Amino acid sequence: MSVIEVRDLRKAYGGNKALHGVDLSIAQGEIFALLGPNGAGKTTCVEILEGFRHRDSGDVKVLGMDPELSGHGARQFRDRIGIVLQSTSDAGDLTVNETIRHFSGYYSKPRDPDEVVIAVGLEEKKDALIRSLSGGQRRRLDVGLGIIGSPELLFLDEPTTGFDPEARRSFWALIRQLQNSGSTILLTTHYLDEAEALADRVAVINRGKIIETSTPANLGGRATSLARVQWEENGVMREEFSAEPTGVVTRLSQKFTGEIPKLSIVRPTLEDIYLTMIGLEVGDTQ
Repeated sequence: MSVIEVRDLRKAYGGNKALHGVDLSIAQGEIFALLGPNGAGKTTCVEILEGFRHRDSGDVKVLGMDPELSGHGARQFRDRIGIVLQSTSDAGDLTVNETIRHFSGYYSKPRDPDEVVIAVGLEEKKDALIRSLSGGQRRRLDVGLGIIGSPELLFLDEPTTGFDPEARRSFWALIRQLQNSGSTILLTTHYLDEAEALADRVAVINRGKIIETSTPANLGGRATSLARVQWEENGVMREEFSAEPTGVVTRLSQKFTGEIPKLSIVRPTLEDIYLTMIGLEVGDTQ
């Protein structure tokens, strides 16, 4: 069952075609990452899906509804989604508990505020003022506000920007818990390791077009890309690219006595593939 269906989505600002011909399909319960450089069209696309921006043309269905609904239809739509923006500003003089309880009043079927505080790991900070929270704790509160309405679909915009490594891993665990509870999640991020750790599928957008949609393991032919085998021989680093690196290592083991000096086998990372795809796309459109 699809939660988001997009066909031939187009949006222009004057002569700038921000989106021209975008197709997307996101399944229920999926974590889907939208990747792309600044100015690629990510924000415009997501804001149209959230109902915050009008499209010029194309067919868009989010939870079976057109996000450009108005009146009662718009209220019904917003009752079913959650949004975590890249940056927010709330009343710093309210406590975590007060803030979450306040936002729960905006929804018809909110989750229990105490349950949400625990779910986002802020039970020890529930009586703390928002302005006293660390960056990671503040981001957890943002997610708490995003899920208080029991959303079927959650939008996360650059959720871990500025996090230290430990806080990012902790946040990833929270996102997986949300998926396990049944939420569908659309994630935008500049961190390729984050997309690989969380996303079931990713789409790369550049210059208003989707270049490819695939799993992180298969994006850009990654699964079948040649592996780079490196080793040291006579004081010189050597390398060989092969689709069968085990065969290369077997041959080298017959050549050396004992360990193969400074042996390493590396396949392209998701970041390597992504940067190559963006570079190729830019070159093709010039």
